[in-house]
Amino acid sequence: MGRREQAAEEPEERSALAGAVVVVLLLAVVFGVLFAWSDAAGILATVAACTAAVWWSVTRRVSDSSAPPPPGEQRPSCRECAGHTLIGVAPLEGQKGMLIYKSAPPDRPNHTHVHIASAAAGEVNER
Repeated sequence: MGRREQAAEEPEERSALAGAVVVVLLLAVVFGVLFAWSDAAGILATVAACTAAVWWSVTRRVSDSSAPPPPGEQRPSCRECAGHTLIGVAPLEGQKGMLIYKSAPPDRPNHTHVHIASAAAGEVNER
């Protein structure tokens, strides 16, 4: 292959595992040097590193990416839903990203029409 063909190819993505291995090896070397120099310095550095790691894990913010998105203006539609009043939207327990839409027809006050829909795909199931 020529240089032009290699340049046109996308570069290979680096693995997160490879980066983690490099960090672990560097830390092992640093702690090895500290323990070889002085046992007290190695123990003090280990305690300080563990304290910093625990502090970082406690204070960092948890991502909201696993939470289902808030219900939008779009709601599921089917031929039975025309003219219905939206009662509520709630996340489906046990299924991430799924929402339960409840609507009431104007002529049947004791009836609730329910849709289970994927918040991302817009997929709707009637019940």
